[in-house]
Amino acid sequence: MLSKNKIKYIRSLEQKKYRKEENAFLAEGNKLVADLSGHFACKLLAATSRWLEEHPHVSAEETVCVSHEELSRASLLKTPQDVLAVFELSSHDFDAGAVSRSLCLALDNVQDPGNLGTIIRVADWFGIRHIFCSIGTADAFNPKTVQATMGALARVRLHYCDLKAFIRSLKDEPVFGTFLDGDNIYTQRLSDHGLIVMGNEGNGISPEISSLINRRLFVPNYPPGCETSESLNVAVTTAIVCAEFRRQLL
Repeated sequence: MLSKNKIKYIRSLEQKKYRKEENAFLAEGNKLVADLSGHFACKLLAATSRWLEEHPHVSAEETVCVSHEELSRASLLKTPQDVLAVFELSSHDFDAGAVSRSLCLALDNVQDPGNLGTIIRVADWFGIRHIFCSIGTADAFNPKTVQATMGALARVRLHYCDLKAFIRSLKDEPVFGTFLDGDNIYTQRLSDHGLIVMGNEGNGISPEISSLINRRLFVPNYPPGCETSESLNVAVTTAIVCAEFRRQLL
């Protein structure tokens, strides 16, 4: 049974300050919890008896068998599933050298949790293991972001940093970004390493970061010159850009 204090604790993790204080984050859903359990230490597991029987390998500091009614009182979802878990936040070594060895993403103040979660999922799909985020980028462990990643947080490392200083430190590495006055991405020779910068939903890449980008790309609409939407969603653009980088490696 989940006590009132336990429910209060679980629901408090919706807020960043409590995630930081408790060094923990919340994940909900059958597949998501199972995917994350082998990569993050589980502090609290609350699940139905059926889920626990079907997932005997999932271990936690504390396991509570609950009813659907109890889960609904603790859950942040409109339609709770059979399990929720509180995982311990883990820190990764800041690996600036990853940019010279592989393709990485950088996020310049991406603020929507759903967009961030989708971008993390896109990175996972295309084998991108490091995302460097500005301090103003949404928290990757926001419950909405965690849900949107669909387990990709298990394989993609997020690094929050002074993005301007980080990019400046890269010296001669290729730094890509998308702009309306950039070069058509489909006519450019792209590399198998470097940094792809994606900007804020409303403002795009900030001027101070734009000045550091040495490979300016443009995703053209079709057909050329036809009136279309003003822009693409940042997560959609990330998927298109990453797909073209990987296509050129085939």
